[in-house]
Amino acid sequence: MNEFTLGVEEEFMVIDPVTRELTSHEQKIVDGAQKIHEDQVKAEMHQAVVEVGTHICRNTEEARAEVSKLRTTVAQLAGDLGLRIGAAGTHPFSHWQTQLITDHPRYFEIVDEMQEAARSNLIFGLHVHVGIQSRDMAIHIANQVRYFLPHVYALSTNSPFWEGRNTGFKSFRTKVFDKFPRTGIPDFFSSIEEYDSYVKLLVKTNCIDNAKKIWWDIRVHPFFETIEFRICDCPMLVDETMTFVALFQALCAKLYKLRQNNMKFINYTRALINENKWRAARYGIDGKMIDFGKEMEVNTRSLILELLDFVDDVVDDLGCRDDLQYVHQILENGTGADRQLAVYQQNNNFADVVDYITSQTLKGL
Repeated sequence: MNEFTLGVEEEFMVIDPVTRELTSHEQKIVDGAQKIHEDQVKAEMHQAVVEVGTHICRNTEEARAEVSKLRTTVAQLAGDLGLRIGAAGTHPFSHWQTQLITDHPRYFEIVDEMQEAARSNLIFGLHVHVGIQSRDMAIHIANQVRYFLPHVYALSTNSPFWEGRNTGFKSFRTKVFDKFPRTGIPDFFSSIEEYDSYVKLLVKTNCIDNAKKIWWDIRVHPFFETIEFRICDCPMLVDETMTFVALFQALCAKLYKLRQNNMKFINYTRALINENKWRAARYGIDGKMIDFGKEMEVNTRSLILELLDFVDDVVDDLGCRDDLQYVHQILENGTGADRQLAVYQQNNNFADVVDYITSQTLKGL
């Protein structure tokens, strides 16, 4: 039996509490955190970003404890330096041009190759690993789960602002990331061998030097026995992070169960799934998505409730029902983007939005 273990990575903004701008922490947060959590806290390409990652967790309860602990540690270390951390997909108004790149050969190499696409890539995501021991099974589940990515993404939208503008999107983060190659919804692969051949060809032709430079919304991880979900904005609340972790885990378990019973979900093309991803980025949970089975538009909220029904028969075995229940809170209170927009509309003040984000980031810890 597959265990569907979990690993969770979150990318946080480092913020100056006076100006509310993104600011370099000169790796002091990382250095301090590494004394406590070793390699669980890492630098990112921009100096205003801190990335944290849990150990391998057996269930959402363990993952929640680690996610909470890492947020608390990073926030305390930032506080000691007179800084704050915030969890959102983009900073509401800071400009990437003023942000420093971390002094590391790998990042200089990426900037040299990608140029402005890399320098402007000042975004913050959530990555969720779900353990799948067989790579054959991993590619099968990755193919099928692509259809559901926009549904979870809609719930996670948390980046409506970019460089001091209301973008009109609920998630502008992916629009920024789309400038990179090898992003977005991946194609269907008929087998793990086909996927491996694709990677080998890219390496052989100097497109990439390793498979980690494939930055799709979901990928069979090149080094770990996991599927990695990369589509979500970094969620403001730990409760939200855990909801998306639980959804991804439950989807993998459900698709695995179908496969064990010689059944499978329909595979849809990247072109069709992208229509729903676009709608999720633009409207969050307040728009419509396409139900490709019925070939009609359906309210996104009702499709999300259908998704909960779809996974319902596996969640008790996984022990993640409580975390999934929080989906109803998001549908009621709005996504991170909806809440950011509501705060902004009160006084048209971006500083208020930043203060709201930084306070919510530690809520419930």
